[in-house]
Amino acid sequence: MRKLVFFVGGAGAGKTTLAKALAARRGAALFDMDTMLRPAAVALMTQAGLDPDDRDSAAYKALCRDLGYRITMDAALENVAIGNDALVIGPFTKETDDPKWIESELARIGATLSDVEVSVVFVQLKDDRQHYERIARRGLPLDQYKLKHWENFSQTSLASRELKWSIPASSVLYFDNSGELNEQTIDLVEQFVYGAK
Repeated sequence: MRKLVFFVGGAGAGKTTLAKALAARRGAALFDMDTMLRPAAVALMTQAGLDPDDRDSAAYKALCRDLGYRITMDAALENVAIGNDALVIGPFTKETDDPKWIESELARIGATLSDVEVSVVFVQLKDDRQHYERIARRGLPLDQYKLKHWENFSQTSLASRELKWSIPASSVLYFDNSGELNEQTIDLVEQFVYGAK
């Protein structure tokens, strides 16, 4: 059965690194919301006279957030529609809190939860300090707003969440990514998504 796999979680948790490692192993299509939205976000923010590197302010969310998810999901669903497994990366905060969101998305391609295997990997770290250190270490301009407004960002974006979608508990993995990425780490995620070898 075709697979639609979401790698969700807070900034710095390592969701992109983990998803890329699995995609490389399995040849699955990869859709990173940050990558797909970036050119449009830079253009929109610049036209509005705002910081083109901002990805977290209220202005950014009003102008760009929903567009980013639409672009990403349209591309992922197009691949699922032709039988490709799709790995999708992003925070998906609002979306995972909406019980009907995933079914509505699948309906766009005439699919349901009975013919697309949907799974979610919540990539987590042990504490906010680890998030901060990883974000600071990667040194991206896109992270400066997060670091400057850390108290507010960490309370709103790093809070633990519970998936509201109607998928089996066995299709949801809360994955502690606090350690170093290695083959065993990727093995665990691969087994969750694809089953035992």
